[in-house]
Amino acid sequence: MSESFDLKPLSAAAVTEAIHRAEHYRLLNEPEQAESICLDVLEASPGNQQALVVLILAMTDQFSGRGPSPGVKKAGEFVEKLESEYQRHYYSGLICERQARAVLTRRMAGVFAYDGLRDAMDWYEKAEAMRPAGVDDAILRWNSCVRTIARENLRPRPDAGELPLE
Repeated sequence: MSESFDLKPLSAAAVTEAIHRAEHYRLLNEPEQAESICLDVLEASPGNQQALVVLILAMTDQFSGRGPSPGVKKAGEFVEKLESEYQRHYYSGLICERQARAVLTRRMAGVFAYDGLRDAMDWYEKAEAMRPAGVDDAILRWNSCVRTIARENLRPRPDAGELPLE
């Protein structure tokens, strides 16, 4: 017989410290703990923007090259809850980039990594166009994608409509 447990609610007074704790767990490379804490914070403080950002980061920290990352769709759902259009673009790009980097660890996955990095770059360009003054995060991420494409010698898929030359 399986026991069922109810989650215990976080008090509103503990929200700020809990977010700091989640950030700390991310630094300790324990993204599952950070994710759990952020979910608790969002129960106590729905729509908390800082908790959403840390949650998205913790979820993408868990992307791996072992197969499709199940958290991609869920992370995207949390991105949609961000109030800032800039942040929605930026973190959409981050999801694409981190998924592509996870794919890159698999053999023969360069084309898919290229596609993911290009998708990320498109999101970063949208974010760049509306970035707050002095916030060049989207540019830094875009440049990182460019360097990865060059370093790994990634190429787009050959167009399926083109026939190879003989």
